[in-house]
Amino acid sequence: MFGYASRILRVNLSIGKTAIEPLKEEMAKKYIGGIGLGIRLLIDNSKPGIDPLSPENPLILTTGPFSGTVAPTGGNGHAFVAKSPSTNGVGESKSHGFFGAELKRAGYDAIIFEGKAEKPVYVWIDDDSFQIMDAKHLMGKSPQETEDIIREELGDYYIRVASIGLAGEKLSRIACIINDKTRAAGRCGLGAVMGSKNLKAIAVRGTKNVDVAKPEEFLEFVRVLHERMKGPATVKYRTLGTPQNVLVHNSLGALPTRNFTNAIFEGAEKVSGEYLNERFVEKIVGCSSCAMRCEHITIVPEGPYKGTMARVEYEPLWALGPHCGVDRMDAIIKTIDLCNYYGIDAISAGVIVGFAMDCYEHGILTNDDTGGLDLKFGNADEMVKVVEMIGRREGLGDILAEGVKRAAEIIGKGAEKYANHIKGLEMTGYDIRGLKTAALGYAVSFRGADHNRHGAYALDISGKTNRFKFEKGRSKLVIEVEDLYTIIDSLIVCKFSRGVYYKGFDDLAQYYTLVTGIGVTAEELRRAGERISNLARLYNIREGFTRKDDHLPIKVMTTPIPDETVAKGQYVTQEELDFMLDDYYEHRGWTREGVPTLEKIKELGLEDLAYVVEGKI
Repeated sequence: MFGYASRILRVNLSIGKTAIEPLKEEMAKKYIGGIGLGIRLLIDNSKPGIDPLSPENPLILTTGPFSGTVAPTGGNGHAFVAKSPSTNGVGESKSHGFFGAELKRAGYDAIIFEGKAEKPVYVWIDDDSFQIMDAKHLMGKSPQETEDIIREELGDYYIRVASIGLAGEKLSRIACIINDKTRAAGRCGLGAVMGSKNLKAIAVRGTKNVDVAKPEEFLEFVRVLHERMKGPATVKYRTLGTPQNVLVHNSLGALPTRNFTNAIFEGAEKVSGEYLNERFVEKIVGCSSCAMRCEHITIVPEGPYKGTMARVEYEPLWALGPHCGVDRMDAIIKTIDLCNYYGIDAISAGVIVGFAMDCYEHGILTNDDTGGLDLKFGNADEMVKVVEMIGRREGLGDILAEGVKRAAEIIGKGAEKYANHIKGLEMTGYDIRGLKTAALGYAVSFRGADHNRHGAYALDISGKTNRFKFEKGRSKLVIEVEDLYTIIDSLIVCKFSRGVYYKGFDDLAQYYTLVTGIGVTAEELRRAGERISNLARLYNIREGFTRKDDHLPIKVMTTPIPDETVAKGQYVTQEELDFMLDDYYEHRGWTREGVPTLEKIKELGLEDLAYVVEGKI
């Protein structure tokens, strides 16, 4: 096959053995790569009901069919898949940069890490050479330090590294996996899975060619995409970056503030993309093979955090800014830097700190609980300290490192109603009380609270739907974008580039065919997206998920937006959510309980998984 390496590497950390298995064309075409291939390998290589932090939970690293080529944004990505320590369901997270391209050039479509090493190790992959190396000297080091040390001792600056920090070592359920120093496979707690295996890092050097089926036509298509990337479809990412969302969401009454207490933030101007770019952005850089350049590198110019440097995106900025009531950009940048240092998902960290502040404001947490910290909303310096505590698992941070759902259960005293999560994964920066198409997308997302699993927020924010009312049949719009997003994440093209595929599945099908030589139509690719969405649903059902897990945060369903804004008074009732779910399940071809029917399973070629729904339909 072209595009694919046609090889899967299996690494058994318990016995220190490796083996190479073939990736067959049928499997590649059916599941594409990235998260599609990863979820299939997760189902095939794990038993139901395993503990996510046990050696039985495989950590699966995948590339996409475009990885290692010059495909814009598609040449540089990779994905991690495992059972999530946050949700106990599908855990998947993508990252871009340079690591994925290097892995593909070493000759692998996927790596399955099994078991648990007896002592801390890192895996060193040099094309066809594999070594399991002692990582004792790397323990306690940040991902950035780890990367530098590995490059130094292996004698090659161009080695690419993905590693965990102290949070992953200490099995924090919000730990991430960081590559290229600032790029994170951030969501679902997969850094804890890596830590549970005593796997500190993965180092890769690849020198092989990644050949495409139709090189001349492929390069012409690449040129077309490059031109499109210079146009209006990506202007936000090339200029202000995703922090542009702050003022947009604020104007719509859709900016979650002070742990979803409010939907507008009086300090929005001070944490806006405009303010950030004018005062803090030092340079804008891009990933391998990307024509956009969206990575906004910031440096704090003065004050107590002077010299702190971090890449800033909207979601961490929101989580550590408006969500915590913080309007100090220097403290936000410092906290993002700490999340990178400890290897923590910055979105989850901000949501958890905002939760702790809400509990403190309501007397559920006291000064004795916080170690004397004054955790009122807006206290920027205390926010920085709490994130350090989470990274080190010290004091209250030891509880908060369990993620907002478990932390609320441990704290008790009614803390659960302040914990904003879906399926155990912390919310992201959209106030879905007034974005009701998005609310459905969040509720049914197979990895929990995440705008990037469904993209339905765009339908509401753009005005394509009445965002304050959910109407029968609207689920079809959500499903269409969901299935497109599963293909985007299986090809592993960056979602920031989604606007340059003017014809959607048609463009992506042409792209795939030019690279792989495997002829697919737009409809076949759409069907593959539907297959992967159902595959993930089946995995979650296998792990015990039911309709009740398609929920929304308590605050979203009980606390109307109080602000004087167009969205005032909006929230999602249980009646509305039930109506949304009924409509969605019907259009998915599932039962009223959200279980794929045998007819749907057979239609998608997933007959071997029919056992999952036995007794449930």
